[in-house]
Amino acid sequence: MTKVASLKIKPEHLQRLREALAPLDTEARRAPYRAGEIPRADAVTDIDKRYRWDLLYASGLKIGDGVGVPGDLELYGYLNDEHIDSALRSFIKPL
Repeated sequence: MTKVASLKIKPEHLQRLREALAPLDTEARRAPYRAGEIPRADAVTDIDKRYRWDLLYASGLKIGDGVGVPGDLELYGYLNDEHIDSALRSFIKPL
């Protein structure tokens, strides 16, 4: 697990992500990923990462940049996908 202190994401943004995604992280949702029974499973190289980002998508949160792309969370104004994935990895356990 990534240590929260080393994450670049603002604590309030991390908390908002956690609150939105944690209720969606269920055994019923995890099972098809473990079994490879998801769309385009044959093309997935990192199933844990796919699961994390699918959870983000399922949450309905829109990630913006605070400039041209509005969102519920303005993460892209100061983070990139790697930073966001580290934040997700900090609270979503591997499959």
